[in-house]
Amino acid sequence: MQFQTVMVSLFINFFFLFFTGTKSESGQKDMELRKTSIYNTIDMAPQLEYYANTLPHQEIKIRPSLDVLRKTFEVRFPPVEKTSHCCMRCMLNIWGVILFLRLTWITSQAGIVLGLVIIALAVSVTTTTALSISAIATNGRVKSGGTYFMISRTLGPELGASIGLIFSLANALAVALHTVGFSEVVRDLMRSRGTIMVDSLNDVRIIGVVTVTILLFITFGGMDWEAKAQIFFFIVLMASFADYLVGTLIPPTLQKKSQGFFGYDRDIFIENLTPSWRGPDGNFFRQFAIFFPACTGILSGANISGDLKDPSTAIPKGTLMAIFCTTLSYVVIVITSGASTVRDASGNMTDLMTENSTSGCLGPACKLGWNFTTCVQSQACSQGLANYSQVMGLISGSYYLIVAGVFAATLSSALGFLVSAPKIFQCLCKDNVYPYISFFGKGYGKNNEPLRGYILTYLIAVAIILVAQLNIIAPIISNFFLCSYCLINLSCFHASIVNSPGWRPAFKYYNKWTALYGAMASFALMFAFTWWAALGTWFAISLLFIYITYLKKPNVNWGSSIQASSYNMALSFSVSLTDVKDHVKNFRPQCLVMTGPPQQRPALVDFVGCFTKQVSLMICGNIMVTFHGRLKLPFPGARQYVKWLNKRKVRSFYTQFTANTLRDGVRYLMQASGLGKLKPNTLVIGFKSNWMESSPTSIDDYVHTIYDTFDANYCLCILRMMDGLDINDHADFKAIESNDHQPPEKNSGNDQVKTVFKNAGGTKTIDVYWIADDGGLILLVPYLLTRRKRWRSCKIRVFVLGDEENMMESRDAMMALLKRFRINVTDVVVMTDTERSPQPKNMNRFLENVAPYRLYDEQQEDVSVQELKKKEPWKISDKQFEAFRLKSERKVRLNEIIRRNSQNTTLVLVSLPVPHGDCPSALYIAWLDTLTCGLHCPAVLVRGNQENVLTFYCQ
Repeated sequence: MQFQTVMVSLFINFFFLFFTGTKSESGQKDMELRKTSIYNTIDMAPQLEYYANTLPHQEIKIRPSLDVLRKTFEVRFPPVEKTSHCCMRCMLNIWGVILFLRLTWITSQAGIVLGLVIIALAVSVTTTTALSISAIATNGRVKSGGTYFMISRTLGPELGASIGLIFSLANALAVALHTVGFSEVVRDLMRSRGTIMVDSLNDVRIIGVVTVTILLFITFGGMDWEAKAQIFFFIVLMASFADYLVGTLIPPTLQKKSQGFFGYDRDIFIENLTPSWRGPDGNFFRQFAIFFPACTGILSGANISGDLKDPSTAIPKGTLMAIFCTTLSYVVIVITSGASTVRDASGNMTDLMTENSTSGCLGPACKLGWNFTTCVQSQACSQGLANYSQVMGLISGSYYLIVAGVFAATLSSALGFLVSAPKIFQCLCKDNVYPYISFFGKGYGKNNEPLRGYILTYLIAVAIILVAQLNIIAPIISNFFLCSYCLINLSCFHASIVNSPGWRPAFKYYNKWTALYGAMASFALMFAFTWWAALGTWFAISLLFIYITYLKKPNVNWGSSIQASSYNMALSFSVSLTDVKDHVKNFRPQCLVMTGPPQQRPALVDFVGCFTKQVSLMICGNIMVTFHGRLKLPFPGARQYVKWLNKRKVRSFYTQFTANTLRDGVRYLMQASGLGKLKPNTLVIGFKSNWMESSPTSIDDYVHTIYDTFDANYCLCILRMMDGLDINDHADFKAIESNDHQPPEKNSGNDQVKTVFKNAGGTKTIDVYWIADDGGLILLVPYLLTRRKRWRSCKIRVFVLGDEENMMESRDAMMALLKRFRINVTDVVVMTDTERSPQPKNMNRFLENVAPYRLYDEQQEDVSVQELKKKEPWKISDKQFEAFRLKSERKVRLNEIIRRNSQNTTLVLVSLPVPHGDCPSALYIAWLDTLTCGLHCPAVLVRGNQENVLTFYCQ
């Protein structure tokens, strides 16, 4: 006995000293981080604080800029976090009600062998999860929020916030589980002394509510009080374990033998090796489901990561050591209880056999002088492993120490989960992912205690305590925790396979395949335990995921592995596309849109966004024109423009470019934009509506941009609005040249101007004037527009050239062609009067517009045309004007037809004329102006690159 006592004392001292020594300590002092660079006394050496902007709710410390390096500034360091015992907390939450009240019963049902299998399988899941937690926790600094913080920052807000809500609820349910276990023990003690308040079930409810209320007040005292209470519970638990181990070695009394405990015996051990399934819970997976909550405390240390001094060190060391020690304790209890206690006993001293005859006696107790056959056959046994929930108290040296251990295990677990659930929920509230929950995120005191979250957890726990049945609550909690473990392992596995440079965990003892095993095992066990609860859990997570992804769409950037995976997939698919040859069936207009600052020309953005969204590529380009090689104003950042595009729900990239001229900038963008096959093939610009007030150089620059577009084999679209495109000064394309470098005002990104392309098109028509066959782009654009919801009811009319004699044949042929293109049009109109002379007033207006750019060389005296052209090369000579007179008249006449037929339409598309090489820029832009003037709706001049974009063949 003296030797046993010494060993037990050493056992207690070892555990207590070891686990209280797991306190996280910082290896460096603050002053060591204050070292300056050797270049300058103010220029600081690399410091942790300058990289803290990756953490949420953290005051960002900005390193000195180049302009202020010679100015003094104060270096501030964040306060040191509180220290907490991670390992001890995990052990206290792992050891719980299942250990003292259900483990011996599980041993009776499953037997020693399958009992150890249950423990091994559960521990394999928790160990792989602990390895994954350790990897995630050491991949950067972990703030408050624990498991939710790790999952959300690894898998993103969609899955992170979904499981965060479920995991918070699981911790709240665990409070009720352990409180109910404590209440059952108290109720049994009261009944043994003849005290009954109401009845068996309601007594558990009353005791449970009172207990959880007391625990709530302890949490209100802060982490200091909670930590002191946990240390006390830990000491009590160590004493109860020592008491149990000593009790297995003490020879049992007759009373204990009548209750089934005989000490270590070979026959009892052999008998209890195999399972003996009984009752509705008599199957392997049901026993597994009941036992699994005994392993769920592994996340308790991670859940209070905000209260640890060094989470990256404390979480891996504390969690893994806690799993090892608690697993060892479970194995010891299963073996010792199964080797010393029979499954069935009556508890009656009269069952002691006075003779050596064992005929008709059943069970291993017969050889030990006890006959429990009567109660076994009548199934009326009240004692033994299978019938008495407090076998550990029976085996122990002192029953009351075991009762104290039950109290310590249940109360410490309940208290730990009561602290964990609000801490997780507080982080979720502060991330503002879900609406209407920020109320519970408010913290109080120096430790930012979530008092409101404590009250919410308390109310949830009280609601579950009213169920008052341990075997019903345990499988549901197991389901929630398994779901959490599944996603934790999935987080680690996913972060490993995407090969993101940011995934650099300091913990090297994990493996992506063990993480995958943990995820798959957790998922399978959920359905093996209670399939309906597993379906309900994943259905709830799916609904939350859909809500966050498609409705809430949180504007956060946590550098998740989902982002890294998206990059890998995009890169892989982009590279694979380079080996795919172009095919007309897969053609889509990939647009480079010269918007300048996008919010200055919202109509241009909306027009292109209508037919490219979810269909093809869109890039908003902004040319920053330089003056003597330098920008007139500082180069604005692109983030504000991208933010505006995202808020407007336009799927587009944004790029800005510096160049000496507009033409050069557009040419550079056409050459440099895109990646592989994801490269623009269509340039979209705004019409230069102020061309008559612009300088000749500006006009020439604009027109030659169009020439360069054709030279680059690009398609071209020019949008003209009645009131101009630029919402500031209607400068349209000119602003790209002169004002694009000016950053928008501070609040301009929040102003969303509604344009005609954001309104519903209704039942109006889209008129297409297909004057020249460009490959079909002018038909494809309106078709793509009508696929959008707001344009779906619009009707398409197509106008083509023809003569009166063959008008019907031309119409039928065009209808047949459009039908084979599978483009639904309501009507085809054959224009037979395009060759008529235009009205004089319209022609005179055209001549007046062109007059400032005429050379009128026949009116000049003593000056040759060549000399005049040399002085003013941009002007139109009489010879040039006469050479293009017929074409000019055709443009004026076509405008008359357009205005006559399309005054009440919602959109007009006209084939863009391709200019001859010697056509003056002023004359060409006058043609474009003439074609689209006088309309009250948007007009688009479209020209393909003469390659087919439509086909009626299947191959």
